Amino acid sequence: MVEKLLKLKDNKTDVKTEVLGGITTFLTMAYILAVNPNILSVSGMDVNAVLIATALASVVGMFCNGILANYPFGLAPGLGVNAYFAYVVCLKMGYTWQFALFAVFIEGIIFIILSLTNVREAIFNAIPTQLKFGISAGIGFFILFIGLQNAGIVVADSATAVSLTDFKTNFNTVGLGAILALIGVVLIA
Repeated sequence: MVEKLLKLKDNKTDVKTEVLGGITTFLTMAYILAVNPNILSVSGMDVNAVLIATALASVVGMFCNGILANYPFGLAPGLGVNAYFAYVVCLKMGYTWQFALFAVFIEGIIFIILSLTNVREAIFNAIPTQLKFGISAGIGFFILFIGLQNAGIVVADSATAVSLTDFKTNFNTVGLGAILALIGVVLIA
C-alpha cells in the first residue's frame, strides 16, 4: 500500500530511507516550534496560540506536499517574514498584530491571484540570481542578529549602535549556552 501511494520504486527509494529522511527532517525543523512563538510573541500574540498555529500549519503544509503532491519537502512558517512582521511592522511601525495579520491575509489573496495568472513566475524570473542569493543571506543574517540580541551577546552601544557584550562582567547573564552559540556561529562562518 505504501509503495502504491508514494511510488517508492519510481523514485528509487525505500521505506527505510523515507523514515530516516522523515526523522532527519523533523529534527532539522523542530526548532521552529520554539523560535517562532518567541519571535511572534514580541508583537503581542499569545505564545501558546502561536505554538499551536505553527504546529498545525506545518502539519497541514507537509501533509499536502507529501501525500497530495508526493513531494518530499518539509514546510513550516518562514522565520524571516515572521521576524519582519514582529520587529518591523508591529514594533517599529506600531501596527497591532491583528491589523498586520489582516495585511498578510490581503497579501495572500494577491499572491494567489499573481500565481494563477503566471505574473508571480515572471516577477521571480526577472530577479537576478545574485540578488536572490543576497536576499536569502540577508534574511539569514537578520535572524542571526535577532538571536544574538535575544541571547544577550549583541548589545546596544552608543558609539557604534551595536557591540558584543562584555563577557567578563556579564558571563552569568549571557550564559554558557550563548557563548557556545557564538562559537558555533564563528565556526559555521
